[in-house]
Amino acid sequence: MQAWRVGGELGSFCMLRLSERFTSSCHGAGFLFLILALVLPAPAALADDVSLDIPIQYETLDNGLRVVLSPDDTVPTVTVGLYFGIGFRSEPPGRTGYAHLFEHLYFAGAELRGDIPFDAIIAQTGGNSSAYTRFDFTRYISTVPSNALDMILWAEADRMSAPLLTDRHITTHRNTVRNEIFLNVENQPYQGWPLIDLPMTAFENWHNSHNFYGDLSDLDAATAEDARAFFRQYYTPNNAVLVIAGDFDAETVRTRIRDWFGPIPSGPPLPELDVSEPEQTAERRRDLVYPNASQPGIAVGYHMPPRGTPEYYAMMLIDMILISGDDARMQRLVASEGFGSRVSGSINALGNAYNYQGPMLWEYNIVHPETVSSDDVLDLLEGEIARLREELVSPDEIARARAKRLVEFYISIDDPSTRDGIVDLLASFALFDDDPTRINRIEEGIEHVTPELIRETARTYLSPHQRSVVVAIPGSGEEGGE
Repeated sequence: MQAWRVGGELGSFCMLRLSERFTSSCHGAGFLFLILALVLPAPAALADDVSLDIPIQYETLDNGLRVVLSPDDTVPTVTVGLYFGIGFRSEPPGRTGYAHLFEHLYFAGAELRGDIPFDAIIAQTGGNSSAYTRFDFTRYISTVPSNALDMILWAEADRMSAPLLTDRHITTHRNTVRNEIFLNVENQPYQGWPLIDLPMTAFENWHNSHNFYGDLSDLDAATAEDARAFFRQYYTPNNAVLVIAGDFDAETVRTRIRDWFGPIPSGPPLPELDVSEPEQTAERRRDLVYPNASQPGIAVGYHMPPRGTPEYYAMMLIDMILISGDDARMQRLVASEGFGSRVSGSINALGNAYNYQGPMLWEYNIVHPETVSSDDVLDLLEGEIARLREELVSPDEIARARAKRLVEFYISIDDPSTRDGIVDLLASFALFDDDPTRINRIEEGIEHVTPELIRETARTYLSPHQRSVVVAIPGSGEEGGE
């Protein structure tokens, strides 16, 4: 049995090795052991030389397809993730919602298997599949028994080569997307607050600020030829990452991938895309009426530092200090005020702190009683950010923040039944950084954050003139607006 070093300044944490997945691992009962690790000291001899070491084999095929293999025989299943570098941000004007629409279309038939939906094939194996679209990628993920891996790889290669994109498929899946918009946005009490409305307020560049669910008129205008052009441009090997994690023989799988994916032609160069944002010099604010909302609320967003910088890692800990857990500053504050609700928020509300590439927000939001004004709530919570700009965080508080961030990270990859978290990070680091091994170095950036860096980051990125605010005003049940 070996110990797993989870973090630095709270002392050395350890947990029992539960599998051979990592150099030290936390599968199965990992969550319990991880919590125990926060309070039980580890032997000093073990603390400094054991760290996360997920096995990774990485190569790029001649057609540009990036392939990440991560063998793990803990559970006799395998997870296949296929990520394409096309998300909401990459949609051209007049084609809003196309990334999401094509996410659905890609489950239809393909040339070799005919008009059999992809998820029907997965269901036959006893597995499951899903997909979603985010700012910078669209992902497809399937988990199946190990003996079904060949079938899934063949089916994935089939639809990457030649999906069926007919008028009938367009109509069917367009209606699905329309219903999803009505269900998830239009018919919700707060509609697009804060998930859609805050980015539309905080960003100026159209690629970052348009309604990512899509304008219904754009979706209604979509044709089969539009879908085929979208496929030829974006759903190509040179714009994709294939990740396989689980119980498989790596050499056999490499052969299958080269045989089935290797012949697929590379696509054209990707369109040049400027997603940069101008420097924000004044607060941006919108007060929006939501007809079916029952209470007022505020949502606040600040622009993130570039990924991978020291300030980026400092923001990860600021997120923990302010809003994550009952001991977070904002949570204690609203509890003491008797608001009866919690502060929500995160880096990258549509994903996590790692799986994006481009301008991003750190945001927080709260629905609060009508007896308190939204401006008073804003001033109250922003006071905690002001403290970060003015005072150094104590060593104990930064140690707790570091531990919470690392616990969150390790829990996210502690599920051998789906391996969803591991696949997501491997794919993201391959797609955005051409380096999936970054997953094994996440702890390093977090451990190097100091109280001085947190204060400097707050001063540089969290000043009042850099914030964007959307105030949710409850309506009377009739359509409202700004």
